[in-house]
Amino acid sequence: MSARRVLAGSAAALLLPASLLLTTETGSATDSAARPALTSLSKAGQKISLEVLPQIVQQGRGAASASSAKAAVTATIKPVKVGRPVVLEQLEGTAWKKVATAKQDKAGRAEFAAAISKGGLPLTYRVTAQKFKGLKAESSEGQDTSRWLTPTFSDEFSGSSLSSTWGMRGQDYEPASKRKCSKGSPKAVKVGGGALRLSVIKDRSAKGKCKASSRKQTKKISYRLNGHVGTQGNFSFRYGVAAARIKMQKAQGQHASFWSQPVGENGPGSDGHEIDIIEYFGDKHPQGGLTSFIHWYKGKRLIKTGSWIKNSESFLKNKRDGWSKNYHVFSVQWTPKTLIFRIDGKETWRTSARVSKAQQYLILSLLASDYEALELPDSKLPQHMYVDWVRVWETPQA
Repeated sequence: MSARRVLAGSAAALLLPASLLLTTETGSATDSAARPALTSLSKAGQKISLEVLPQIVQQGRGAASASSAKAAVTATIKPVKVGRPVVLEQLEGTAWKKVATAKQDKAGRAEFAAAISKGGLPLTYRVTAQKFKGLKAESSEGQDTSRWLTPTFSDEFSGSSLSSTWGMRGQDYEPASKRKCSKGSPKAVKVGGGALRLSVIKDRSAKGKCKASSRKQTKKISYRLNGHVGTQGNFSFRYGVAAARIKMQKAQGQHASFWSQPVGENGPGSDGHEIDIIEYFGDKHPQGGLTSFIHWYKGKRLIKTGSWIKNSESFLKNKRDGWSKNYHVFSVQWTPKTLIFRIDGKETWRTSARVSKAQQYLILSLLASDYEALELPDSKLPQHMYVDWVRVWETPQA
């Protein structure tokens, strides 16, 4: 399927940012009718909040149709009772049918993957927290999937060429951006087998070697070409959920990224910020390899806020899983007050600070910045990341 845009109601052009900070606030998306995506029910001192999200769960080895991904369903239950069984139920006619079971975690959440529709029609879900350690069983209100049936933007990278929605980025060597030794190039971008492949390869047209430096060392390496594409000038949006299904590169020495920039770019006085939805720095990285960040300006000073994702291995399916072995869906949910990051529907970060207010466009890249490129011998090139699909579900605000 080629990239496509679907405009809902009277909404015209739109946008997305991607990076967040950890807080305790609960974000909620609302549609143009201001219908809340988060519902709650309080009984006997218990509170259950339920949120149904779009198809952002799809771990697996090969390329797959985005339409076969699962919706994410998250229940947040108070009081927190770690290990409490929670049942996800689907409404069939007038009866509720059990479809999955999970246990409450230390954050108070129980997270599920579920079908988005049946016969093209939305489904309705609720959760029931089971009787546990003196607490009676309680059920949430129902929540349906109707708002998420049709994405605003979708690209499944079918065929053999990149959609015109995407443009090449960073096609010059840029010492100021710490990429004196690498630049973006169409030679490092390929579409085939239902996926976009972004690579770091040797620049065979460059003469001699490049002197790359880090805090620890300086070394001469081959000039390198990066896969670096974005939707600037072609697609942007403001508020909603953006997701990409990605299989990361193996080696350290470059980082894979799914991120966004505000239209008009990130600068002093901007209403928008760079949002790094996910970055990966390679297998066997001592801190797990995955990060999420926001880059924003305080006056004229650029501030980087975010963190390595702690215990990132806990988001893998099993011990045989891996970020460079299988595809995983990395997403950000963006509301006027909150940014929430997830991996296959499971929350990793959230922040209510420095939330972008501007339209933003999407970027996919595998970049070898000088400080990391010198860590990878030329003999280990090429390196590849694969993107199976990218989708955006907008939730425009009144």
